Amino acid sequence: MTAHPISETVASLMPRAKAELAELVAFQSVADPAQFPKSECEAAANWVADALRAEDFQDVALLDTPDGTQSVYGFLPGPAGAPTVLLYAHYDVQPPLDESAWLSPPFELTERDGRWFGRGAADCKGGFIMHLLALRALKANGGVPVSVKVIAEGSEEQGTGGLERYAEAHPDLLAADTIVIGDTGNFRVGLPTVTATLRGMTMLRVTLDTLEGNLHSGQFGGAAPDALAAMIHLLASLRAEDGTTTVDGLVTDADWEGLQYPEAEFRTDAKVLDGVELIGTGTVADRIWARPAVTVIGIDCPPVVGATPSLQATARAQVSLRVPPGQDAAEATKLLTAHLKAHAPWGARVAVEQVGQGQPFRADISSPAYTSMAQAMETAYPGEKMQSSGMGGSIPLCNTLATLYPEAEILLIGLSEPEAQIHAVNESVSPEELERLSVAEALFLRNYAESKGA
Repeated sequence: MTAHPISETVASLMPRAKAELAELVAFQSVADPAQFPKSECEAAANWVADALRAEDFQDVALLDTPDGTQSVYGFLPGPAGAPTVLLYAHYDVQPPLDESAWLSPPFELTERDGRWFGRGAADCKGGFIMHLLALRALKANGGVPVSVKVIAEGSEEQGTGGLERYAEAHPDLLAADTIVIGDTGNFRVGLPTVTATLRGMTMLRVTLDTLEGNLHSGQFGGAAPDALAAMIHLLASLRAEDGTTTVDGLVTDADWEGLQYPEAEFRTDAKVLDGVELIGTGTVADRIWARPAVTVIGIDCPPVVGATPSLQATARAQVSLRVPPGQDAAEATKLLTAHLKAHAPWGARVAVEQVGQGQPFRADISSPAYTSMAQAMETAYPGEKMQSSGMGGSIPLCNTLATLYPEAEILLIGLSEPEAQIHAVNESVSPEELERLSVAEALFLRNYAESKGA
């Protein structure tokens, strides 16, 4: 079979793509100045802006968003009368967690076992490189047939809503006929997948106070209420014995209809240890795509090293709740807040602070743009047909864009398949997936333009 010219062009561009991804991964662009210097995010934003200018984008700008971060915007005009497509990615990343657990430095792109390792390689600096590859391939094969807007967000991982608020204040900026969100992933490597649903999220910090100050555990333990013990008790109330999320008033029994996730495959993808049970009930797809899930993502407490025999006067935890389509994130926030206040033991004083929130999202996969994408993916992945799945993660911007531009079609694709281990140590991207998805995106843009008569 003769290779498609777009495929040949993308293949020839892969060495350049690897070098550029290495440059972008090197920025420690965690959008939290308490962990990494803000200058790292600013440098990454400038790199993205320079890359857009090099591709002849106009109106390239670093947008100062209300949460103190920067999103990068650019516009590439297409032929007269052509539709406009918005391409989205984000350049901020999750912190590396335990750097000693990485087999190679987290901010140094490293090739190993046929994959490229580094924080953000898949989520979502690789997504920005994917957009560049697609556009370059089109330029080399007759030109880009649509007008293109690119937006690269600077705080997606923090969930602080900077770009959402900016877009609401400047509603014309991101207006488009179709939006491609390059921040999800295939169900597995080699299986082209669009994401039909996203869970929303809410993030709360809860603080418990029980004493005026720490006390000697021998002198007072057994009667004086320990804030850390109270926190353990409170957090345990968020799950049933089988691990099912139990927030008072929250619906937890919805079912997923569609592509299923075999339990054995999930255990392998999630790297569940032998003999350890999965939590919850229903199918795996029910649990991760259709139902809420609470996670304690951080606790402030004394470390084991240097611990003293003391009762703790104060304890603090950060709790994340993933909210499935069909439920309202704001209502879920109210329910979780009320639960935390109602279940704190021993009259402990409770303070709850909201630090992030985003609504769930459901795409219309019957729209014409999906037909164009299905055709493109079948060419990029010979012998495979496009599948649709859910995704347990959150991209709050999707609902903002859907509200601002109700006529726009929104497609979700990306590089975060299970082997990528996004948000974990040793995150990586499959270069083959980067190559094939770049081909698919380029062909989609061409197919979409033709479907619109451009």
